[in-house]
Amino acid sequence: MDGMFGRTKRKSGPPERGPRTVTLIGKPGCHLCDDARAVIETVCAETGARWEEKDITQDEELYRAYWEQIPVVLVDGEQHTFWRVDAGRLRRELGG
Repeated sequence: MDGMFGRTKRKSGPPERGPRTVTLIGKPGCHLCDDARAVIETVCAETGARWEEKDITQDEELYRAYWEQIPVVLVDGEQHTFWRVDAGRLRRELGG
């Protein structure tokens, strides 16, 4: 059963704009990033959201913004979480 913010929130929200985008910000060799990637892949496959990955070692701006928090997960460009990704919470954010 959907939580109290499930369908009611979606009905009153803005019209759909197409698939949501999840961004994983991490770095090579990060075991928490590997864990986050697995959750994101599964949830995005279930909800139809797109996902992408960005490497903080290749982007100075991302490094300055997030180096203490990786992995960081953004949904449509807004920070959703960091360190650990909760599949249920991400699924709810994506409307699934």
